[in-house]
Amino acid sequence: MKILRVIASMNPEAGGPCQGIRNSIPAMDALGIYNEVVSFDAPNAAFLGKDSFTINAIGPAKGPYRYCENLSGWLQENLSRFDAVIIHGLWLYNGYGTFKAWQKFKKNNGGKAPAIFIMPHGMLDPYFQKAKERRVKAIRNLFFWHFIEKKIVNNVTGVLFTCQEELTLARETFSGYHPKNELNVGYGITEPPKQIKIDESEFFNRFPAIRKNNYMLFLSRVHEKKGVDLLIKGYINLSKNNPDLVPLVIAGPGIEKEYGKYLQQLVSDAGLENKITFTGMLGGAQKWAAIYNSIFFILPSHQENFGIAVVEALACGRPVLITNKVNIWREIEEGNGGLVGDDTQEGTEALLEQWFSLTEDQKTLMYTNAYNVYNKHFASNEVAKNMISTIKKYL
Repeated sequence: MKILRVIASMNPEAGGPCQGIRNSIPAMDALGIYNEVVSFDAPNAAFLGKDSFTINAIGPAKGPYRYCENLSGWLQENLSRFDAVIIHGLWLYNGYGTFKAWQKFKKNNGGKAPAIFIMPHGMLDPYFQKAKERRVKAIRNLFFWHFIEKKIVNNVTGVLFTCQEELTLARETFSGYHPKNELNVGYGITEPPKQIKIDESEFFNRFPAIRKNNYMLFLSRVHEKKGVDLLIKGYINLSKNNPDLVPLVIAGPGIEKEYGKYLQQLVSDAGLENKITFTGMLGGAQKWAAIYNSIFFILPSHQENFGIAVVEALACGRPVLITNKVNIWREIEEGNGGLVGDDTQEGTEALLEQWFSLTEDQKTLMYTNAYNVYNKHFASNEVAKNMISTIKKYL
């Protein structure tokens, strides 16, 4: 079986969907399934050429809608090579452009065409239509839904979801949502390198104030949706009565933006620059060193479809402190691989207080459970098998 993935960008800084592809394809390759990617990146983009699979960069794309004039022609020439097509994400031209090109190909080939699926990656979550800071985007999405996206979602072979929670929430967001097939295929990551095989020196040399096994870790985009302000404000409050509170490391892109500067000002105003470290984006050995040497991972997000970084922490045997707005919270809570709370400042403070009230035996058990939750639900080989078997039913 040959699968084509269509995504607006494979830039690692774009977040979860492209990383999900990078996790999925090697696992499928090991099972004999060929995957190829077409993206709207410029062919000379610096991050290209580092993956083990083919990325056809046919951009650059134009404007916020990421229009790419080369897409239709490329698909007409290449669709015959594939058994299935997966569109990754909504609201951008890779969805509409791929669906229209697929319809044209099908018409020109006597009704024969690859099966076509769309993977929303949480973009049908009601949060995006309800959040106050997204009012303008919500209106735009409503317009796009009724005139474009609804036709795609309801007419592709099936909609692929990363977990049951995402599938259920998608039904609540827009009227006229009637997909032919709702398919929970899961989502996973390849097992990270063992800690003993990682060169951790680069990370600790770069940030000499950070000590091994003595900090809590936030690792994600520094964005309002991620609740970083809740974490910092909660940390500030708790540190007033607990000056020995372990340090906090905030890792991820975005600290140079307005929100990131606001967060840094909060830390400065509280006089906690020596306790809260902003690292910026981490990759490779530095990322794994940051995770392995943390006490726990924390993500007080307002909405998280899956949370690849959450699962990476679990795979490293690190308990995760998350909100019930992270869609895989049920699996984590049931497996006792972490703690779950509300996406408020009070909820975030309660998560931290709950962790530090655990006995050493309870913490030790949670470290073991964290890896077990990963292995049971999110190991890439089992997820790949499920996706392959699901897609094959519709070929």
